Amino acid sequence: MSSPRPFTFHVADEDIADLRARLAKTRFPDQAPQAPWTYGADLAYMRKLVDYWREKFDWRAQESRLNAFPQFKVALHDIDLHYLQVPGQGPAPKPLLLLHGWPGSLFEFIDLIPRLTDPARFGGDARDAVTVIAPSLPGYGLSFQPGQKRFGVAAIADCLADLMTDVLGWKKFIAQGGDWGAHISSSMAVRHPDKLAGIHLNMLTVNPALPPPPTPTAEEQRYLDDMREWAKEETGYIQIQGTRPQMLAYGLTDSPVGIAAWIAEKFHTWTDHTGDFETAVDRDRLLANISFYWFTGAIGSSFFPYYDRLHGDWHIPTGKTVDVPTGYAAFPREIRRPPRSIAEQSYKDIRRWTAMPKGGHFAAMEQPEALARDVLEFVRPLRSTF
Repeated sequence: MSSPRPFTFHVADEDIADLRARLAKTRFPDQAPQAPWTYGADLAYMRKLVDYWREKFDWRAQESRLNAFPQFKVALHDIDLHYLQVPGQGPAPKPLLLLHGWPGSLFEFIDLIPRLTDPARFGGDARDAVTVIAPSLPGYGLSFQPGQKRFGVAAIADCLADLMTDVLGWKKFIAQGGDWGAHISSSMAVRHPDKLAGIHLNMLTVNPALPPPPTPTAEEQRYLDDMREWAKEETGYIQIQGTRPQMLAYGLTDSPVGIAAWIAEKFHTWTDHTGDFETAVDRDRLLANISFYWFTGAIGSSFFPYYDRLHGDWHIPTGKTVDVPTGYAAFPREIRRPPRSIAEQSYKDIRRWTAMPKGGHFAAMEQPEALARDVLEFVRPLRSTF
């Protein structure tokens, strides 16, 4: 078994200069005369974002914020896996595997991690502290190298379960995630239940093969209607990323504005705001996340879980259930919000279900305090089990 190696991320000056030169030469498209964001990323917004990215955005400041956390790389499952390992500041910190999704990255967790590892610093109880292990998912960010094998959800779950137990030596741990992080945590609970003390999710997705309720309640009908609207209006990205990911990779690997528009549209659509999504997610943090995809060249590889999903099993296969203790933070602007009655078809031991007052899909960025509190309160009664 390979030993972890300390790591510091540094983008070469010439790569930053190349990015700015490409931004200066952007050829913008036109936009049909309709309300902003009707057909995708708004042209006026993108012009302003690109100007800021080229002239004012400070990558080095964002890079330093990431490097403030202890980072490591380790050879595992035929790749060089990158992860943060941030020790808990308390008498008995428990291990928590923190998982991002798409189009997120470790930059989602800059404000969340300190609230989990050092709750006393934010007015909480030091006894609730956890040690956070936050990997760049295999195929994402700094867990990507050109030409490496691709990972679907089950393969990622297996790799990260081995990171926690075989590499880092914990017998059991908590997994937490949204987006693909929620899928991976759920898959891990099915495939490796003996390694998990529980999972905490801020997105719940239910196997579409499960039959709908024969006589749905009003809440169940709302969910079914939402899913029909989602399938009609919001799944174009899933279809292209899940069927021809290589085609999209050519454009987004070569065009920083292309990658920025592709990602920014999701932040606009999936965050909790009333018109200006930068009130939900800070512009510098948004650009740090986009720049991370650009500098690592991982955008094409990051699509593979979608391909795997459309050509393989659901993360909770038909006939299987999640039986480990489960917590759920239900943010009101999350993209999928099944009622508890439907969620319990797949998640059989829901210990905590919290209706959050505000927040959307990128909860760790939008509402880090609320998410951290809910995670730690979920972990608290489970501490004696691992």
